[in-house]
Amino acid sequence: MLTCDFIYEPYRIYCEDENKKLLAEITFPAMDCRTVNINHTFVDDELRGQGIAGQLMQAAADTIRSRGKKALPTCSYAVHWFGKHPEYEDLLN
Repeated sequence: MLTCDFIYEPYRIYCEDENKKLLAEITFPAMDCRTVNINHTFVDDELRGQGIAGQLMQAAADTIRSRGKKALPTCSYAVHWFGKHPEYEDLLN
């Protein structure tokens, strides 16, 4: 089982393997000064089924909340995740 140490950028959270191959990623670019668009999640096949996408979503949601922003999920996984996590409903725009 592989692990994924997340790297945080202003509008992206991701992890890579030792060869810099992208293993998992979520992007949430700013739409305006108050709202970000969660528009992309990716998990490499070798990490699927280990909860990495959910960990990425939680990391992004916590980051967005800490910045006092709202989120518009347009990625299908993000839409699904918010539907299963009502504790983050306050983030939805």
